[in-house]
Amino acid sequence: MFDSRHDLEPLLKSEQASVLVKVHPKTLQRYAHAGLVVGLRVGKLRRFRASDLEHCLPNAVNSEQLSVLSHHP
Repeated sequence: MFDSRHDLEPLLKSEQASVLVKVHPKTLQRYAHAGLVVGLRVGKLRRFRASDLEHCLPNAVNSEQLSVLSHHP
């Protein structure tokens, strides 16, 4: 019933997760809002799993998407 990969995995704040993927926290939040990375909504905040970031960010973000996102906050 439970996904063992996510069992007891801590949720990271934007600041913590951004260090792992080497982007600014606001940029990571924009990626999550755009659906480029998996980010869980906890109230008004986003939280991230390190395992989700390592799987989706390298495949989801390319230079074309980065240039589009940087012009649309």
